[in-house]
Amino acid sequence: MTGNKGSMTTENGGAARRSRLVWLVAAQATLMIFLGLFVTRVADGHWPLTLEDRLPRAFAAHRSPLGNGLSAGLSLLASTEAIVGVTLVCVAALLMLPRARRWTEAVFLGASVAVQSAVFLLVTIFVERPRPDVPQLDGAPPTSSFPSGHVGASVALYGGLATLVLSRTRGPWRYLTAGVLLLVPPAVGLSRVYRGMHHPSDVAGGLLNGVATLLVMGFVFLYGRGSANGRTPYEVPRGGAEAVPAQPGWPAHTDGRRTGRRVVVVRHPHNCPDELAGQVRARLSRHGFTDQRWTSTTVERPGGSLAEECSAGRVDLVVACGGDGTVRVCADVVAGTGIPLALVPCGTGNLLARNLDLPTDPATALEEALGGGDFGIDVGRVEGDGLPPTRFTVMTGAGFDAAMVRDASPVLKARLGWVAYTLSAARHLRDPRMRLIIRLDGGRRIRRRARMVVIGNVGTLQGGLELLPRARPDSGRLEVVLFDPRGAAGWFAAATHLAARVVRRPAPAPSPGGPDGPDGPDVVAGGSLEYFSATRIEVRFARAQAREVDGDSMSEGARLTADTEPGALRMRLPRAPGAAALPHVPDRTSRAPYTAHH
Repeated sequence: MTGNKGSMTTENGGAARRSRLVWLVAAQATLMIFLGLFVTRVADGHWPLTLEDRLPRAFAAHRSPLGNGLSAGLSLLASTEAIVGVTLVCVAALLMLPRARRWTEAVFLGASVAVQSAVFLLVTIFVERPRPDVPQLDGAPPTSSFPSGHVGASVALYGGLATLVLSRTRGPWRYLTAGVLLLVPPAVGLSRVYRGMHHPSDVAGGLLNGVATLLVMGFVFLYGRGSANGRTPYEVPRGGAEAVPAQPGWPAHTDGRRTGRRVVVVRHPHNCPDELAGQVRARLSRHGFTDQRWTSTTVERPGGSLAEECSAGRVDLVVACGGDGTVRVCADVVAGTGIPLALVPCGTGNLLARNLDLPTDPATALEEALGGGDFGIDVGRVEGDGLPPTRFTVMTGAGFDAAMVRDASPVLKARLGWVAYTLSAARHLRDPRMRLIIRLDGGRRIRRRARMVVIGNVGTLQGGLELLPRARPDSGRLEVVLFDPRGAAGWFAAATHLAARVVRRPAPAPSPGGPDGPDGPDVVAGGSLEYFSATRIEVRFARAQAREVDGDSMSEGARLTADTEPGALRMRLPRAPGAAALPHVPDRTSRAPYTAHH
């Protein structure tokens, strides 16, 4: 029965994916056909299409050997032979990766190229458009000039590779690599106009077809990997905990419980689909964690039954299978107990996992951690008016970032990941500045104005952006930044400063002290960013502000007080979090003088 149910779940999930793919591709093809008919039958002969032939004529009148050679090379990059060859090589490489085969990524890339080509051919059946009336440097294939097949194919391939580079790799060089890849399609489009093969609107149609294909394929294969309805052997009731059924060949007690090390897995039911849950269970079993208890998070009980499980008896490991919010509530329970925590980073941000240099693939991150050791990292503790004391592992703050977190669409977060936060951020760029008073380690009151204040245990955001470059998870201190760009020049200075750190990654300087210290605060980007460091930070606002803790929106309030608990959280990691980090094993019987809140 178990095997049949698992197969049924897989089949239902595959059927749902195929259904989404068919409907979305049909909608894309219909849109492109109507757009082509509009260009050729409605807008033809009207402004601005009456102007677009000027560009091919201008290119034809000023061609040169250098331009001919460059355009020929760019066209070759997007020729049918090159697209097919490069796609096959990339798909084969993804399927032959030595450590973790990327089946989903390979299907995404191959399907993107194939679907784009299919839509292109379908559109040319309904749309007939002659090529520009200029001398053509290439042989004209027997297809309509709209849309540009070369441009669409280059978007599907090179844009698809850029998508995988940005979403599946780490490090500052990925931006340069992705940027180069994304420059190929517009360069190919320019070359096709230069060589007299397409009108500018044909190039625009090719770009649109390619981008639409990537959006559809990304939604279906990269962001559409959730399970279908029905439970697998690893799914547990929401908010409850149950032991994973014993499998054939496993030793078991007479009461049905298996022998072996005991693990509690806290699973976010949306972020951790059934397929991933199965991989987690299998990897834990291979490492000797055969006594597994699974509990799901709910709105009412964000940690599930983790606290009860830890209080009931021996727990050798806790696994947080979700995003930073799930990690936070797990850390809130196990910090100070000596129970190690391992991460399966499958949320929107996964900032703690990024700062601990874990692999981006959730199952691989767990596999490497289980083969590593235990290391102590700091946790922060924050409270305020209307905000009960709670621990955090990444950051807490108020103002612009908290409003961005609060107003991010859950639907977009599920489909676009952390990109959804950027859309929310655009809505708050013109929010008024806050008036605040900050005290560091009980020192004097510092009056400031800022758009946001962020207190961090670690400092790197999505995309390798170092908001708090001196923050370290084992430093014993918290880092603070006041973000206060003024006008367009201020925003530009702040963005330039932060972007430069992504590219250059300079070695961090010693943490600044308070304003009474020997160095004082660190002010950069023309005053747009001001940094402090302390073990206790108290912030009071002139009026209630939006607040967030580890990416979870909290109630508005006028106070934030944050302290650090050095080395309080024992993490199961592949390696120490920094060259100076040493294994830290707190006394298992010790408890922090602090009650976790749920």
